Order: sequence, then C-alpha cells, then structure tokens
Amino acid sequence: MRSRRGFALCALVLLAGTFHCLLIRAADPDPTGDVRIKAGKDKIDFHLDKHLVTSYAIAPKVAKPYFYPLNALPGVGVTRPWPMEDTPGEAKDHPHQKSVWFCHGDVIPEGLDYKKHFRNVVGIDFWSEGKGHGRIVCVKVAEPQSEKGHAWINTTNEWRTAEDQKILDERRIIHLYALAPNANLLVLDIVLTASVVPIIFGDTKEGSMGVRVRESLRADKGGRLVNAEGKSGEKGCWGRVSAWCDDSGPAGDSKTAGIAVFASPTNSIDTAWHARGYGLLAANPFGRDKHARFPDRKGNNNLVKLARGESLRLVYGIYLHAGDVKEGKVAEAYKQFCALMKKP
Repeated sequence: MRSRRGFALCALVLLAGTFHCLLIRAADPDPTGDVRIKAGKDKIDFHLDKHLVTSYAIAPKVAKPYFYPLNALPGVGVTRPWPMEDTPGEAKDHPHQKSVWFCHGDVIPEGLDYKKHFRNVVGIDFWSEGKGHGRIVCVKVAEPQSEKGHAWINTTNEWRTAEDQKILDERRIIHLYALAPNANLLVLDIVLTASVVPIIFGDTKEGSMGVRVRESLRADKGGRLVNAEGKSGEKGCWGRVSAWCDDSGPAGDSKTAGIAVFASPTNSIDTAWHARGYGLLAANPFGRDKHARFPDRKGNNNLVKLARGESLRLVYGIYLHAGDVKEGKVAEAYKQFCALMKKP
C-alpha cells in the first residue's frame, strides 16, 4: 500500500513538474522575433523585425505620454488616429483620448496649496486636456535593453499641476514581448511615488489605463467588446471588475484584429472597467461607488491613498492580436502575461 502511494506521489510530482515547465515555456516570448526599441528626443519607437509596432510620444508639448499608432498587424492600426491624424470617417470627440495612455482624472495632493480649476474635481485632472488640466512630463529616458523576443526601456515622469508644480513621481518601464506571429504584448510597469506630499486618488470614472479604438472596432458599430467573464458590450462590461477586456473588429482589407488591456494579478487593487460602446476601453483601479458609480464597487467608497514617500505599483498589458477574442487567443495570452509577471 505504501509503495502504491509512493508511486502515485512520484507520478503527481513529475506531472506537476512537467506542467510547470510547459507553463514557463508557453510564457516565453517568441525567440524568432527581433524586438528593438529606438529612443529619440520626442518619441520612442518599438519595432518587431522591420515593422513598427508602436511609437510612444514624449515631446514636451504633449499633455501626457501616449502610444500611437498601435499596429496589431504590420501597418494595420487598431486605435483611433484622431487627433494625431485627420482620418476620414473617424469620430472627433474627446480629443484627450489619444490612442493609448495612462493617467487619472482626480489626483489630490494633501496639504499642498494648489489652484483648483474644475468644480467636480477635488484635486488635479490628468484625464482631460482642457485649460487647467495637469500634465505628465517625461523627464528621463534610459538606454533601451533587449534580449530574444523582448525589449524594454525605463522612463521617469513627473505629474504636475497646470502651474507646473510637481505633485507626484512616476517610474514607468515599458516592455515589448513578441509572443507569437501577429501577437505582441506591451507591458507598462508603473510605480507611482508620493514624493512631495500625501496623495489621494479620487473617485472618478475618468481613469486610468486608457485605450480609444478605431471606428471599425467600436462595439456600437459592429465591433466586439468582451471581458474575461465572457460578458459583452458596454452593458456587460462597464463598471465591472474583470482581469481583462478586449475590443476587436474589422481593421483594414477585411482583416479582423483587436486590442486587449490586461490587469496584472500582482496589482494590489482590482480593476473596474470604464468601457464604452463608442470605443473607450479603460482599466480603472481608483473609481468607486459614490461618484464613478461602478456597479461592482457598490458600497465601496474607500479611496486609494499614499502617505508621503509611499509608492504604488500597477502593471498593465496591452495585447495586440490578429482575429477576434477567440482567434487572437486573448485568454491564453493573459495567462502568458501572468506567467511573465511572476518571473524575477
């Protein structure tokens, strides 16, 4: 009897070890992809082989850094070109929703004497780009690093008031992984530090890891918006807590492509989604019940706070894929993302 139990235990250990090896192998980036990053004064370019995957705008004139274009297939973008380009047929609302960005709509610097600009914003609004908005300024870019199927770059940002007063420091490491052909993953590893004064992240739906998709991917115009639980459309996804959301649809020459936002399980705060049928897809860890009115935050009005000197780490993935949510293997890619986040 003991020998049978021993044999079964050994078999179980071997099976678990085999599964672990398969998981790590599945999480490894595609070693055949030549992933490169080129840093310039006003932008950072991310390439896979000879194709541009995305550019990251960091010029002093921008209100906050943003990615544009986002090419799911070579030369085929999945985010809205406007206002960077005046493309016929694309909506011209919400000019602050520039392709892909990270910020928050109400950041409150406790104990700091600052000018208030908006009636419904307690602190500084980094979401909008009208008069009086805050600015996220890239102040340092390190030399890019690379290995097979993976490249990354370390950047430093300062979050400032409209009067150019710093309230917050941010370290933002940006990774590009080539997971498979036509399946690329950007990872934003973000550390926010309350270096000046204590910080409160206000309760607003206007945040935080945002994407504005192109017209043909809009859920209200025939595209498909779906979350990790399989719920679809704005009604099924807005304000719900989920590990990821995906938008997909026709993206040129009758090809289907999509973009997903992943929230890392390493984040200390779960993610509700400011996901709209008109093409906005935003992972929001800070919105609550009273003002954001997220249904999955009902009864939760506990604001996220940082004491002076304290930091908050948030990690998000931007997954660019061919096909829809099933053809693009979004659920499988999320597992790869999670495995990569566990690596040292």
